[in-house]
Amino acid sequence: MPRLARSDWYDLARDMNWNVSYVDEAQVWPEEMSAAGGIPAEKWWDWDEPYKVSYPEYVHNQVGKDTGVYAVNQVVARSKVFAQLDPGWKSAIIAHYGAIAFGEYMAAIGEMRMGRFGRAAAWRNMAMFGSMDEIRHGQIQTYFPYGLLEQEPRADWAHKTFHTNEWGAIAARHLFDDMFSANDAVSTAIQLTFTFETGFTNLQFLGMAADAMEVGDIGFGALISSIQTDEARHAQQGEPTVKILIENGRKEHAQKLIDHMFWRSWHVFALLTGLSMDYYTPLEHRSQSFKEFMEEWIVKQFLDQFRDFGLEPSWYWEDHFLKELNWYHHALHIGIWFHRPTVWWNPDAGMSPEERDWLEEKYPGWNDTFGRTWDVITRNVRAGKIEKTLPETLPMVCNMCQIPVVTPSGFFAGYLDSPVPRMLDHGGRRYVFCSEPCQWIFEQNPSRFAGHLNLIDRFLAGQIQPMDLGGALGYMGLSPAECGTDATNYAWATDPGLRLPKAGF
Repeated sequence: MPRLARSDWYDLARDMNWNVSYVDEAQVWPEEMSAAGGIPAEKWWDWDEPYKVSYPEYVHNQVGKDTGVYAVNQVVARSKVFAQLDPGWKSAIIAHYGAIAFGEYMAAIGEMRMGRFGRAAAWRNMAMFGSMDEIRHGQIQTYFPYGLLEQEPRADWAHKTFHTNEWGAIAARHLFDDMFSANDAVSTAIQLTFTFETGFTNLQFLGMAADAMEVGDIGFGALISSIQTDEARHAQQGEPTVKILIENGRKEHAQKLIDHMFWRSWHVFALLTGLSMDYYTPLEHRSQSFKEFMEEWIVKQFLDQFRDFGLEPSWYWEDHFLKELNWYHHALHIGIWFHRPTVWWNPDAGMSPEERDWLEEKYPGWNDTFGRTWDVITRNVRAGKIEKTLPETLPMVCNMCQIPVVTPSGFFAGYLDSPVPRMLDHGGRRYVFCSEPCQWIFEQNPSRFAGHLNLIDRFLAGQIQPMDLGGALGYMGLSPAECGTDATNYAWATDPGLRLPKAGF
């Protein structure tokens, strides 16, 4: 075999499909785990991955990647690179590590489930490579921030976040449990690898790797690039799975799975990447706005994928998703900066005169909407009234995406087309949703989501004591030294070049 070309033996070694005879097929592949949907086993055997790799090739490639990226990390660790980074960029990578690192370990569960319950041997083979990828991603993204602890103790949140009840951790766990750690094999392939990885994380890693190199953070850039090459390979599991569903009359099911997870992924992506790109990245290193990035890499890509498979853009595409590109992450940014004690990183306001001009250029009307709120905040900072820029309680949280509800209203009317929060009474309990798509996802399968309590539900149920902001911060695992503060110690507010309009709206 070593003398043969891979193409001569690959399919034979990979396609170890068989019909079970000693036990019932439902015992080997129970429907709740495999979700074959009544499609015959032989139909699943047509599953064919576009990116082919053998185990010797896989090991060789991964050793090369690790050798290179750990070597870069060792060099950077002995330098002053991190200390010299922009404060906002430091916040971006600390937020990234906390939100992503442990989630990579959780993704390995989903890959292993596909590796056991996927209905084709080729699929199971590729999923096992994917599980090793995700374990590697979890290890490397906890190891790298560990080396930063002497310079930034909150880098420990790479490991700590998912073990706390911080609101962002609750949101991430809720999403990742829904997507892969508590999902069936088919849904995982479509929602994790096709929707989340192909559509979002692949491109997040590409964008962040490029930004990191621009900023001068070569260690983080090398790390993210190393991960992205793995994602590009195992993210291909979704495409053949979608194809088989459509070819066997399950197009509507595939569409619904994509619609469900695209919306959930978009909200988390806007929270993590939208803030990093438009506010935390130094202005001189911003190659694109978040909206431009989304339009070029996400919107176009997904429309192309929909057309390729004969699928339709999600029902909320025009009236919800495309409209939110104009305002959603800006609203989240204000909310998170105002509630900065509730996060483990230091939010960067990004409000210098030059940054505000850039935001107005990229998002026409920004000054007349979000800028007016920042004018009030700036006046309070300049007057030494920092207490007026800090929360006294917690905001309402969506019962689906678990992200605080942000809905521009009042003087925003006429500028922004934003939704009204929605309420639903179900099973003797009231649920609050930030948008129609979040409510729609809940109503598609209420038994899957109805039992969960978001942070505000827990607060009102008396699980958080004392019932005040201090009690909530303790419940979230945030000590005073870990609570976020302004990344630049409010230097932007005292910039003499920042001229504010007269007070009042």
